[in-house]
Amino acid sequence: MRMAIHYVREPATAEDVVQETWLGFLKSLERFESRCSIKTWLFRILFNKAQSRAVREKRQVPFSVLAASEDSAPWSSVDAACFRSLEDEGVTGHWVANPPRWKTDPERALITEEALTLVRTGIDELPAAQATVVRMRDVEGLSSGEVCAVLGISAANQRVLLHRARTKLRKALAGRLGVDDSD
Repeated sequence: MRMAIHYVREPATAEDVVQETWLGFLKSLERFESRCSIKTWLFRILFNKAQSRAVREKRQVPFSVLAASEDSAPWSSVDAACFRSLEDEGVTGHWVANPPRWKTDPERALITEEALTLVRTGIDELPAAQATVVRMRDVEGLSSGEVCAVLGISAANQRVLLHRARTKLRKALAGRLGVDDSD
């Protein structure tokens, strides 16, 4: 349901997509060739059903068009000055200073409905391709390979989309929680 709702937006339609997914899964189970996990296969069926439904209802443009437009769109990443260079004691790629702590205990803040709402809102504000990848990886817990198989994208593209999504989410959450992102 969580994946389907992000394509069709209406809970009733998402329920239909999930039901169609299960029916498609059961009808084609004897054709399963074990080239991927059943979980990946099931998510791929769901992804295809949800995308087909969204296109029929004209609520979404094709994923490939969104991914292409995101690659050319301006975006900001984590400033390179936030990381150590080779001159800094021979350790590259590590944070110069750890990312700022939230003003409250992170575990306690994430448990609250308010924090969950902030995260959901932040994900909903991401471009579609980035939102899909971060949902599949961080919300649904799929592996990198499973996400690539479901979406039909390369591992490099998946990493870029995930990095951009996490960076934007981090900045959005820092701003909404009153943390200075420049620390």
